[in-house]
Amino acid sequence: MKSLSVYIHIPFCVRKCRYCDFLSAPAENSQIQSYVNELCGEIHREAQKYKLYEVVTVFLGGGTPSLLSADQTAQVMSVLRADFALSPDAEITMEVNPGTVTEQKASAWRGAGINRLSIGLQSAEDEELKLLGRIHTWQDFLHSWELVRNAGFANCNIDLMSGLPGQTLESWRRTLSEVIVLKPEHLSAYSLIIEEGTPFYEMYGEGDGLPDEELDRQMYQETKAILAKAGYVRYEISNYARPGQECRHNKVYWTGENYVGFGLGAASMVEHVRFDNVRCMESYLGRLDKVEHRHELSREEQMEEYMFLGLRLMTGVTKSGFAQRFGRRMEEVYGSVIDRHCREGLLASDGDCVRLTDRGIDVSNYVMADFLF
Repeated sequence: MKSLSVYIHIPFCVRKCRYCDFLSAPAENSQIQSYVNELCGEIHREAQKYKLYEVVTVFLGGGTPSLLSADQTAQVMSVLRADFALSPDAEITMEVNPGTVTEQKASAWRGAGINRLSIGLQSAEDEELKLLGRIHTWQDFLHSWELVRNAGFANCNIDLMSGLPGQTLESWRRTLSEVIVLKPEHLSAYSLIIEEGTPFYEMYGEGDGLPDEELDRQMYQETKAILAKAGYVRYEISNYARPGQECRHNKVYWTGENYVGFGLGAASMVEHVRFDNVRCMESYLGRLDKVEHRHELSREEQMEEYMFLGLRLMTGVTKSGFAQRFGRRMEEVYGSVIDRHCREGLLASDGDCVRLTDRGIDVSNYVMADFLF
């Protein structure tokens, strides 16, 4: 059987954070249940197309999937297990926000087969959390952490965010230090991006009040050094893990494997065809065919994605993998681009491997843009 990953979108949250441009919003309990029912119907109907696939990873994202009741989470997972062939060792991740965790829910998640949690802390500083519009404090997070560990979750990620308004190098160091003590298996450390249409764009769209470029670079360097000393291996630009604890689901995106998305606005790519669900809730609830856009990637687009997604991984991309996938030598297609960036010290070509250098990671968007036709 071919491998398949599944993404399930839960577009609800307690309150929209000030920096968030994800497809999510608060909702009444009746609206959430209506959505869950429709989502389960979509999973059941679409499963007929994937009888030749084995699901190797599942990711419940949002929004705030942990906002669902224990019964609603069990409802979704029950349909998925009934209609898809799940690998016995499938990685099944759910995003969790502190302040939405209870002992009953944590136990129910384990019972539903969820075996990995991704917890959105962002900062250990209460003032920074308040500024972000988060619903929790550091103490709330610690309580949620205790609940999920006591429930038996031994594979957890913690999301962190640097480059926040008013954030200092010292406060970022404190956040990293506080989190390391908890010994999570995985850490995601992202730099804040100000997106149009968010309250933060109105407040900080011109860059005023944000850490300057030099401070942002210092935070980035401190992240690498502190986490490496604590035993975390950086395997992707923004992701660190203890050996053997890398997120298998995210690596599917970076290596161009098959994934299908269910729920409002969910994205899919199966056999080089990319398709997206409708983003309007009324349309999603009112029609059987949820797909709004569909696009078959050309050979050139597949090559582009192989390069600029694969280069996010610290191991980079391989020339042999490129040749096997596309029947052409990487040097034939991208030789001049690779040579130029190697001379600039932004890429390293070590035998079969092409990867970003430390300098290249700093300007990764510039490098990756050169692999577009």
